[in-house]
This record gives sequence, C-alpha cells and structure tokens, in this order.
Amino acid sequence: MENKKHIDELSEKVLKGVNEAVRKLIESSAASDKSLVVGDKYGNVKKVPAKELLLKLKK
Repeated sequence: MENKKHIDELSEKVLKGVNEAVRKLIESSAASDKSLVVGDKYGNVKKVPAKELLLKLKK
C-alpha cells in the first residue's frame, strides 16, 4: 500500500513538471511569434500559433 502511495506522489510530481514545461514552451514560442504543432485525440495534427494556445491555456 505504501508503494502505491509513493507511485501516486511520483506520478503527480511528473505531471506537474510536464505541465510546467509545456507552459514554458508555449510562453517562449508566443514571445517569438512562433507556431507549435499539436495533435488531437483522433490523431490529426495541425500548426497553431503559440499566442492562440497561450490564450486557451490562461482560460
């Protein structure tokens, strides 16, 4: 049981770190007026301006 708690805590920390890294990537790309390639749940990919992603992220 203690092992599961440890895994849950580690998973939470990893997700928090990934979210922070993605936010930094979007912010730096938006500052440079760049676009990012994103995919949806259906496997479709498209190029989206980082400024547009940043607006969605802040909502």
